[in-house]
Amino acid sequence: MSSKDWLEKDFYAVLGVDKSASSDDIKKAYRKLARESHPDHNPDDPGAEERFKAASEAYNVLSDDKRRREYDEMRTLFGSGAFRRSARGAGGGAPFDVSDLFGGAGGGDRRFGGANFSDLFGSVFSGGGGAGPARRGPARGRDVEAEVALDFSDAVRGVTIPLTLRAPGVCDTCHGDGAKPGTRPVSCPQCHGSGMVTRNQGSFSFAEPCRNCQGVGTIVEEKCPECRGTGGVTKTRTLNVRFPAGVADGQRIRLAGRGEPGERGGPAGDLFVHVKVRPDDLFGRTGDDLTLSVPITFAEAALGTDLRVPTLDGAVTLRVPPGTPSGRVLRARGKGVVRRDGQAGDLLVTLDVVVPARLSDEARTALETLAAHTPPAAREHLDARVRRFS
Repeated sequence: MSSKDWLEKDFYAVLGVDKSASSDDIKKAYRKLARESHPDHNPDDPGAEERFKAASEAYNVLSDDKRRREYDEMRTLFGSGAFRRSARGAGGGAPFDVSDLFGGAGGGDRRFGGANFSDLFGSVFSGGGGAGPARRGPARGRDVEAEVALDFSDAVRGVTIPLTLRAPGVCDTCHGDGAKPGTRPVSCPQCHGSGMVTRNQGSFSFAEPCRNCQGVGTIVEEKCPECRGTGGVTKTRTLNVRFPAGVADGQRIRLAGRGEPGERGGPAGDLFVHVKVRPDDLFGRTGDDLTLSVPITFAEAALGTDLRVPTLDGAVTLRVPPGTPSGRVLRARGKGVVRRDGQAGDLLVTLDVVVPARLSDEARTALETLAAHTPPAAREHLDARVRRFS
């Protein structure tokens, strides 16, 4: 994306958020717009794809803290006319080095958070002995987002699944260069292949993307009939995505270079896959530990017992000691989620003493006999408080 794009486009307005919006607000706004304007959901709306691309472009900048800071600083600087005022006051129109204006190489201006503006504007300005504009080249493709729902056991163990996407992809006819088969793009005669042109304005020169080739550096004289010279087409493609063992609900997996292809052979964006994990009928999860609730009888809690409980890949026997209260947690070490370093979490078993709703006559008689021979519960500290209000 060129600096000129940053100056001309209001990404906050595209997403419908304030400049002070948090990262979560920006993400929510983007997801809402992406769902509403996705071309698959709006087949009869020719403008949906452009709105979808504009939202993705805005999110690509504002979701990255560093790029968002640079974007804000650039728009603030130019929007306030700060650069022009500084230029007029820099020695009565004498040439100056842009790096002096922004604190020198590697220095940065404290007013703008110490950002290195020499790097930021290096591809936009030249003058005062500068090295000139850098080659812009084909633009990088936008990032693509997808969502996948995994079964609980697959998320814990890891799984490879095919992911089908309908999104922009490299044109199979021209292989991404935008030219008709049998032809090739030629160097732009206006920028001589650099992708940038320089305009002189007073004491400094201003470099901007070449309008003749849109900053790519080449011209397609005979356009590909399939993609019409863009190098990309919307198509259905299937990727085999590997989800590592222990992937968690809400986690985002990045697949570098699997997003939207760049224009006319430019580098592809990334694919970000958001993971949703379906709940399991038995197990829960806390970090790398699995959780399980197991009911036991009063007799088992009072007398103790050996309890056989399931794990994800088998079963394990746990010893319930005599006198175990309801809610006690037993730990089966190493029976949880296996981490990337090969270590595993634990299985945490919570014991739930079940009180029967109905008793047979024999059971009632047995409990009454037990109650008669059981010491009363220690409630002296409660009884003292009750007597105060009696």
